[in-house]
Amino acid sequence: MSDSAKRSKGSSINRVLEIIELVSISERPLSPADLAFSLDIPKPSIHRLLQQLEADGFVQTDWRGMIIPSTRLAKTAVGVLTRNSLKNLRLSVLQRLAAEVGETCGIAIPHNLEMIYTDRVQSNWPLQIYLPIGGNVPLWCTSGGKLYLSSLPKSQRKYLINNMPLQALTNNTLVDKVELEASLESIAETGVGVDNEEFIAGMVACSVPILSPDGHYFASLFTHAPTVRKTLDDLQAFVPQLQSAAEELSLLLKEATLGS
Repeated sequence: MSDSAKRSKGSSINRVLEIIELVSISERPLSPADLAFSLDIPKPSIHRLLQQLEADGFVQTDWRGMIIPSTRLAKTAVGVLTRNSLKNLRLSVLQRLAAEVGETCGIAIPHNLEMIYTDRVQSNWPLQIYLPIGGNVPLWCTSGGKLYLSSLPKSQRKYLINNMPLQALTNNTLVDKVELEASLESIAETGVGVDNEEFIAGMVACSVPILSPDGHYFASLFTHAPTVRKTLDDLQAFVPQLQSAAEELSLLLKEATLGS
């Protein structure tokens, strides 16, 4: 292969990775023109690269023609987050936290209109509520999902609330848009997501954010318990421990990202 061909191939690979990176970290969906401008890529090239990435399943185009991460890209992110070199470190933090709280603790990340569980440490009680790793749960009625929604700009949050099918899963599920927005406003102020039997009857949960290296919301660190063992107030008493563990997990994420 000639030097010019090697440079051309390397340039294309770099451009593809830069597109994936920018689509992944952007707080809003980007148009092809946004990507072309931000990455200094000619428009014909950006369209060709995006077509290839979409064909390969790494990105997708929403109804407005904006570029968003696909399921394959989300799975890739989960794979990076859960790779063995980091998993033992994360699990050590979760195991300590679960011992302190006395209940199951875990990590969930947002994807589309759901949260995906990536890590989990069970409590030692005979009575368990089993939500498996890789499982998907709704945004509007889980502590981690509500925490994620609360981190979004108000305009995006209201748009999602107005368009999501707010299904009542329990008697406590907030399906009134005004009530849900008020709950999310409160969560935005406190930084603590809550689920008061809104997802599963007889289960309460709370969450705090794990921040990305640039200081933005990345994932939710949660704990949940059956109401026969703990009330929501009981769980919220452990928020300082959750926040301390979230800071450790944020540091691990930063070290992994920077390769330090």
